[in-house]
Amino acid sequence: MMKITPKVLLASILAGALLTACGNTDTEPKKEDNKAEDKADVVTTASIVNEADALVNGLSENGTWIVATLQDLTVDSDIVVAGEFHDKGDAANPIYRKLGLYTQDEDHNIIDSFTLTAPKMTVQSENFKIQGGTFVGDVYVEANGFTVDATAKVDGNVYYKSDEFKASAVIDGEVTGEQEVQ
Repeated sequence: MMKITPKVLLASILAGALLTACGNTDTEPKKEDNKAEDKADVVTTASIVNEADALVNGLSENGTWIVATLQDLTVDSDIVVAGEFHDKGDAANPIYRKLGLYTQDEDHNIIDSFTLTAPKMTVQSENFKIQGGTFVGDVYVEANGFTVDATAKVDGNVYYKSDEFKASAVIDGEVTGEQEVQ
């Protein structure tokens, strides 16, 4: 039988405290505006994904207004971002859609950024934003308001279906390839 000495007891307490302090594995992006969500009649959540199929479904017309990843992902098929969605899932809010390739702390500081790789992403949802990570592949924009946030990167080309879609785009982040109307 092991004798519990003051050193063993102290080490156990310190190990427990350390595990408690460092053991939080909650990597879900925090809600961006709790006040607006508290006032909403409809409660919506982000689609938090760690698998390719879940990501593709989350960005489909039957998905959610925001899709966030928990790790690097590779999708073997083309991704289609479709449907009309509103900020925070509330129809009273502006049309808005977001792909969050990151996790953040309670102060909205990005902790980890992730890479999403796919052959092609077609954006058919208005006001779609890529934020906080890297999309590797070509993006085909077929809607107004496409945005690459300053914290994001498209490692590929961005092709716009019309001059109107290109003029409405906001590219604050990096695009490594061409940006042109096709």
